[in-house]
Amino acid sequence: MNIKNKLILVLSFFSFVSSVFPQDSINETPKEVKKAERIINRLLRKKRIPGIAVTVTRDQQTIWQKGYGYADLEKEIPIDPQQTIFRIASVSKPLSATALAKAVEEKKIDLDSSIYDYVPYFPRKKYDITLRQLGGHLAGIRTYKGREFFNKKELSIREGVALFEEDPLLFEPGTDYAYNSYDWVLISLAIQEATGVPYANFVNEKVLLPLEMTHTFPDENNDSIPFKTTYYSKRGKRRFRRAAKVNNYFKLAGGGFLSTSEDVARLGNAYLKGEFLPVEIASQFTTAQMVNNNSTYYGLGWEVSFDQKNRPYYGHTGNGIGGYAVFRVYPDQNMVFSLLTNVTNPGIEKEIDKIIDAVLDKISPSEKLAP
Repeated sequence: MNIKNKLILVLSFFSFVSSVFPQDSINETPKEVKKAERIINRLLRKKRIPGIAVTVTRDQQTIWQKGYGYADLEKEIPIDPQQTIFRIASVSKPLSATALAKAVEEKKIDLDSSIYDYVPYFPRKKYDITLRQLGGHLAGIRTYKGREFFNKKELSIREGVALFEEDPLLFEPGTDYAYNSYDWVLISLAIQEATGVPYANFVNEKVLLPLEMTHTFPDENNDSIPFKTTYYSKRGKRRFRRAAKVNNYFKLAGGGFLSTSEDVARLGNAYLKGEFLPVEIASQFTTAQMVNNNSTYYGLGWEVSFDQKNRPYYGHTGNGIGGYAVFRVYPDQNMVFSLLTNVTNPGIEKEIDKIIDAVLDKISPSEKLAP
């Protein structure tokens, strides 16, 4: 689907949503999450963030969805969680993991096959590397160096792989853990080669369209994408400035997608519902891998961990230029949390934990929040 047709689909979908869910009702805050909302308002008042979009679901139903602050401070454009589009940074990894899982389901990729089976021109290393090792950050690929994180050039995925392909591995694959986004850049190249379909098109066809994630796009610096937030960075403690321009397309799979808080929540609910992927495949992605009998707290493209009250979840945190995202799926509570902000590294990890905790503390497995 070309970008013009996709934009038409986006606008049509938004018109439908607006007719079914009036904006006033979408923005009402359930009384049970007033404490969480006070934390958000404090972050805005103290200028820790320009704005934030929140979508929380339980049993596949939206129980809290609201935008706070501004998508553009100068123009005072409010944030709408259904349509304001953010950089989701490494929350792109669970999305990419879902695309990889679809390729596995269709038997186009074997997770335990060598990367050289799919990308034979990748320079030979001292050790072989499997896609499972890449997906779990066990392959020994390095992370960014120099100014790579701030790349401004228009690079293809193949050119992105070229940035690190000649570098030696950090360790023998499978013997250690080293988080990075380049593992997923290489995986996306393997998906392209295995399917014969450009990676962005494969994700769109196999994941975005089936899940109705119609507000999710590659970050291509495309001004024709509507409703994009302005990207900010901090200048001092209480001032914001427009973030430096970067081009994230080359690392699309690991940190280059744009999305809304509602779309990200749709992805989480696809896993909770358990119908989009076979359980035996999905569980491999959302189960933490082990190294030397120790958990990595990471599956394949998914963080797999416990919150401050020892509640299990899987999801991801993303921190990029002009965007910070937190995505958590709580299987025991059948809940999804999607929180997106429009500023680089705001340092609000503790506050996000408190926001989520404030909601979870108000529920038990047998009850729901008021609509």
